[in-house]
Amino acid sequence: MRQRPTRPLRQLGAVWPWALLLCAAAQAQNANPQQGEQIANNGLPPSVASCASCHGSKGQGMAAFPPLAGQVASYLRSQLDAFADGARGNPIMAPIAKGLTPQQRADVAAYFASLPSGIAASPGQADAKDKGAWLVERGRMQDGIPACSSCHGPGGAGVGAHFPAIARLSASYMQAQIDAWKKGSRPPGPLGLMEGIAKKLSSDDVNAIAQYYAGASGAAKP
Repeated sequence: MRQRPTRPLRQLGAVWPWALLLCAAAQAQNANPQQGEQIANNGLPPSVASCASCHGSKGQGMAAFPPLAGQVASYLRSQLDAFADGARGNPIMAPIAKGLTPQQRADVAAYFASLPSGIAASPGQADAKDKGAWLVERGRMQDGIPACSSCHGPGGAGVGAHFPAIARLSASYMQAQIDAWKKGSRPPGPLGLMEGIAKKLSSDDVNAIAQYYAGASGAAKP
């Protein structure tokens, strides 16, 4: 009997990422926002605290804890997975994410994605005298810094699955994430863009960007 030919390992390696994407898509379709709401509001005692205790009752964010409402579900899910597997370091979020099953992470992500973001997705007007406005709308191309709006959209409302809303983030939270990218303690994101940009942004740049978004329509003050 003739042996059935086997696929080269290289071909199997090429297929594997697509299989992961299909599994992730299937899980996203099966996510249950109602179950996610229960976890968000009540946690899973005794090991998993409620999301609301840090991120607000409607995912609006509190102090140094970022808002989650209206973010794309796949983005939120990817961040929970990164906390769980250690790719994104955070002493608060790591044990919480590890305490959730993959299905529960998908449910929580779907719940927060279903909430209104409260961000007005309107373009601003770049003013050379306003450092934050200029960085958001124009960037600083001589230093290799693109405009924030080119990826995160008008008004910082977010674009697609990989570029989250940033209009509501406080200066302290933004700076913490920039520092994490600089240290390599947060995944670099699509094409490694943010890791490279973070290394070029000063603390003054970050503060100016945060202050600009805080003054934009629909954004919370830092």
